[in-house]
Amino acid sequence: MDSTGESTGATAAIGSPAFWNHAASLLRVGDEGILAEFRAVRHGTLAEIIQFLLLLPEDERDGYLIEQTGSRRLTYAEASALASRPDFPR
Repeated sequence: MDSTGESTGATAAIGSPAFWNHAASLLRVGDEGILAEFRAVRHGTLAEIIQFLLLLPEDERDGYLIEQTGSRRLTYAEASALASRPDFPR
């Protein structure tokens, strides 16, 4: 997915309920890799994890990334772009 959120390797269409409800984890940058699931800061749906990331102090947000289960990792910039979409659950 690019920062506009217009393409993804995930099976659910971007903006669909299945996309926003996809399982995700919040990780600290550098904690990726084998056993990353055990080092996750938080687990939830993609929408919940994006909302949580946006509540963190602004100067800390770049220190985290979101891992979509079975899909890919999103940076803060990518998550922020998704949050700005009109179909993002509020």
